[in-house]
Amino acid sequence: MEPRLTSESSPEVVGAVQQLFKAVHGAGVDPLLLELVHLRASQINGCSPCVYAGVASAKRQGETDDRLHNVVTWRETPFFTEPERAALALTEAATRIQDGQPGVTDEIWAAAAEHFDDKQLSAIVLNIALTGFFNRINRAIREQAGKTW
Repeated sequence: MEPRLTSESSPEVVGAVQQLFKAVHGAGVDPLLLELVHLRASQINGCSPCVYAGVASAKRQGETDDRLHNVVTWRETPFFTEPERAALALTEAATRIQDGQPGVTDEIWAAAAEHFDDKQLSAIVLNIALTGFFNRINRAIREQAGKTW
């Protein structure tokens, strides 16, 4: 299966997305936590290129295999901190919008707000949204894991 488009197809879009990435990564959130959020949302959305890229990027930043293999089951493992758990819960609630789930409840938001200030929460939410954006683009254009990353 060949991809339908490449990043060269729309340089204006690439530039705009790069500005969003700067906003996400300039808000003081641990970059490794942002990778975990990206990975979990990509797992939920079944985006193989984003899962591949998220794992590779997290490993380059020193993430362990134990944690990476267990992001999908983060609730059942001892590998994640309370701030990471709050971010992962927020990620799942914001991503599972078609599963009939209640979305981001007040309890989920309050748990995240215990660990992150408003600027950081904004960055985490934007990171979740950007991940969904890329997940959908990759599905539409048939991007393959490992081909562009």
